[in-house]
Amino acid sequence: MCGRRIEWRKKWERNWDSVRYCSDGCRRRKLNARDCELEKTILVLLSSRSGTICPSDAAQAVSPDEWRDLMEDTRMAARRLVATGDVEITQHAGVVDPSSAKGPIRIRRRYRDA
Repeated sequence: MCGRRIEWRKKWERNWDSVRYCSDGCRRRKLNARDCELEKTILVLLSSRSGTICPSDAAQAVSPDEWRDLMEDTRMAARRLVATGDVEITQHAGVVDPSSAKGPIRIRRRYRDA
């Protein structure tokens, strides 16, 4: 799953409660070990730094030579972590909806109320 918000569609009206994927492409792409490694790396980097990280930091930590190819996968990992409530995605120091964020983003740990 990509972590994007699933928008209601008329053709899904009868089975809306069972919809799990935002698109056919998302349904075809299954989570793999690298996706889980990217999520773990994001959390490790955030725990070792104060503030935010760039998605490229996690991609470079996972694959230093081919990190550019991992950028969209890293953004998807960040969106999945937003969905679980672990992180927030920001632009210009403000929290943004990860489904509609375009351009450069930063990732920061989400602080839950105690």
